[in-house]
Amino acid sequence: MASDLLSIGASGARAARSALDVTAQNIANAATEGYVRRGIRLEEVSAAAGAGRVGDISLAGVRATGVTRSVDAFRAAEARRTSSDAARAQAEVDGLRSVESALEQSGVFDAVVEFEAALQQLESDPVDPSLRAAALAGAERLAGSFNIAASSLEAANDNLRFEAQAGVEQVNLFAQELARINVRLTRVGPDTSEQASLFDQRDRILGELAERADITTQIDPLGLATVRIGGTGGDVLVANDVAQSIGMETAADRTVSFTLGGNPLALNGGSLAGKALALQQASAASTRLDALADEIAAAVNSVQAGGVALDGSPGQPLFAGSGAAGVAVALLSGEELATAPAGAAAGSRDGTNLAAMRAALANGVTGGGAASRANGLIFDISATVAAREVTAEALNTIADSAHLALVEFTGVDLEEEAAALVRYQQAFQASGRVMQVASEIFDTIIGIG
Repeated sequence: MASDLLSIGASGARAARSALDVTAQNIANAATEGYVRRGIRLEEVSAAAGAGRVGDISLAGVRATGVTRSVDAFRAAEARRTSSDAARAQAEVDGLRSVESALEQSGVFDAVVEFEAALQQLESDPVDPSLRAAALAGAERLAGSFNIAASSLEAANDNLRFEAQAGVEQVNLFAQELARINVRLTRVGPDTSEQASLFDQRDRILGELAERADITTQIDPLGLATVRIGGTGGDVLVANDVAQSIGMETAADRTVSFTLGGNPLALNGGSLAGKALALQQASAASTRLDALADEIAAAVNSVQAGGVALDGSPGQPLFAGSGAAGVAVALLSGEELATAPAGAAAGSRDGTNLAAMRAALANGVTGGGAASRANGLIFDISATVAAREVTAEALNTIADSAHLALVEFTGVDLEEEAAALVRYQQAFQASGRVMQVASEIFDTIIGIG
């Protein structure tokens, strides 16, 4: 009996020591990102009675059979799904803000208004050199504002495409790393600390992938992850030790699309999808800006062609070039502004053609006045940003709630670990006391003999 008592106490001490090790690991990694709380699995060691001793009490102690992780597959999947949605919305908002900033800071609307105001002042005295110079300067500022807006939009587009390309490269790196983890998982023992560490790495990588693209994940009995990208019915990105690579293509309108293995890939979640959506909005804004610049130039040049300059010569185009990036002032001096109607004498104070130019800007631009069109372009982008910000805020709240629910289940609670530390310490001391009693009993038996 003494020997049984000794072995039982020894097994209890070993189990308590293992539990203390796991508890200490939890405490040490309480602040480690992606760490999942560990536990120890304990099982009773059963022992059969010996021959001729069927009625004996046969006890053999306890043993630690493995390390466990506090995981919840549903909470983890929900956290990945919501983070993917939130990342898409936030990436789109960030991209749209850069587009909005590019248009607002260029001052296109203010430049249109100031050009119209300069033309209105010129009507009071069409032959005044200073007023003509001011009107020409207003046209130059308008052209410059269009140039700045186009350049700023292009810079915003370039930055979005750069970030999207970086995201593609990150997805490919994470996919390759996940494939390597799958291989390592096939080589480790079950319920070991090494396996638990690999599971933590796997889950962190899945979270990183979800923030960049919408993925669905299947975990097999060994813990190997199979990942599909592009939603539930998407193509396989990672399976066992094989990782596919995604690519990005830029269209003529500077929008981007994605491929997987050379085939089109539709992304509906993650930051990559958000950046693609922002680039679509940026492309639409750039198209509208180019159209507005061309329409203003065409409207003004048409009026110029129907009038005469200060010296009586036929009016020449005020603007040259095309698109917001290419528009420029073609006249060299204010005297070349065709303020008078065709047939008027040199030095004419007849501002009929000048009034027609103002009317063309105020009403003749397709779809409304020039100022109205410029204001509408900025307003539409601002309204889109405001709407997307509301959506992003709601999705971020949902994602935070899902992450909090996951952390509450998988995270380390220091108070619980401190209590466990005391409990396992007492168990270790009690097991030591059992071994001490067993030794004393054995010594007593020997002494009797």
